[in-house]
Amino acid sequence: MSFKDLPGYNTAVLPYHFLQSLVAGVRYGFPGRRLRVIGVTGTNGKTTTAFMIWKMLNESGCKAGLMTTVAWGLFDEDSLHKQIEHMTTVDAMTLNRRMREIADAGAEFLVLEVTSHALAQFRTLNVPIEIAVMTNVTHEHLDYHKTFSRYVAAKTKLFRGAGFGVINADDRSSSEFMRAVGKGKYITYGIKKSADEKATSVDLSASGVRYSCDDINLVDGRVEKVDGKLSIQTQIPGEFNVYNSLAAVCVGQILGLTPGQIEKGIFALSEVEGRMNRIAAPGFEVIVDFAHTPDAFSKVFDSVKGHSGRIISLFGGAGRRDESTRVLRGEIAGRNSDIVIVTEDDSRDEDPAAIADEFVDGARKAGLDNSAIIVNLNRRKAIFKAISLAQPGDLVLILGKGHEKTILRADGAHPFEDLKVTREAISKLDTKK
Repeated sequence: MSFKDLPGYNTAVLPYHFLQSLVAGVRYGFPGRRLRVIGVTGTNGKTTTAFMIWKMLNESGCKAGLMTTVAWGLFDEDSLHKQIEHMTTVDAMTLNRRMREIADAGAEFLVLEVTSHALAQFRTLNVPIEIAVMTNVTHEHLDYHKTFSRYVAAKTKLFRGAGFGVINADDRSSSEFMRAVGKGKYITYGIKKSADEKATSVDLSASGVRYSCDDINLVDGRVEKVDGKLSIQTQIPGEFNVYNSLAAVCVGQILGLTPGQIEKGIFALSEVEGRMNRIAAPGFEVIVDFAHTPDAFSKVFDSVKGHSGRIISLFGGAGRRDESTRVLRGEIAGRNSDIVIVTEDDSRDEDPAAIADEFVDGARKAGLDNSAIIVNLNRRKAIFKAISLAQPGDLVLILGKGHEKTILRADGAHPFEDLKVTREAISKLDTKK
């Protein structure tokens, strides 16, 4: 057992986190105050939403920096640095150092992906938030926050004191975010419920999504619809990218971008590493995605439910993270897959075989036959197995790690990339043929 496992440890160290953030701000001259910061939080969709906003701003002629789970940097893809840390919002010292680098390079905006851990631990202390964006809130990180209500409360901290909020009206926690930012200081978006900005005529395809939404202006915090519609198209598929892009649309409207700038900027984003990445394969399809929560699993499977061939899904579960959802994730995969391959993820110091057993229990609970469940605790071999099993017309889903560059085992971090290994497995298949 480590100190972090002791009861009350997370609360006991909060003064340390607060002091560390204060020192970091002083050391680097409070760089967040030099930037117009757009903070994006939520359980799923944060990274893609942040990339869409960043791309839209830079395509519109603004200079916007980016800090996300996947990458951080300046104004175009060539300037981005890979995020190698297994965390979305880095520690306060690194955060402030990178913010100053972005500010010194002449950025006006910073699109910052913000996690509940970061908010609870004061990592964004002294970073004024001009616009706070909420994508959605579902069960995650309860190993840290203990209860869902505390998880939501951590997320809403981003909205307290923010200049304006962008809130998913279809999310069950939306009212709590509205209260946090204050009346007249937010805009809502959605597909199902009444919202200030609502997607209509939604068309989902394998190549992306299309929909229409209102052209709106903000006058003293009031939403005023004007004549005309925006026609939004993304190059990234999945209904969840209707939500992600709608959030970006709202940010663009708050900042006064024209309909043309918003439409062009959102369409300009071709992909986000590890997010619904399609990889060419001989006769079958392969998608690599970061999905690792029940909600993310459901959304990925919903996005491919029209697939006519078999679905082979591969995934694992991180050690010491959200243990209570493992059976549920296995059940979701079992219900939507013809073959399930359970493998390792960032097992850390937890027994990967014990983790796998919980996912297998879920797949069996969904009614999947034992012959359709494969356990291989070597992720590389498991990916090769999934690719070797694929037949013409099949779809292989590689889930859980997405963009990550290492895998965490009991003896530390080891280099590992799902995208790289998957492409290697496909190339070896081509060679054999």
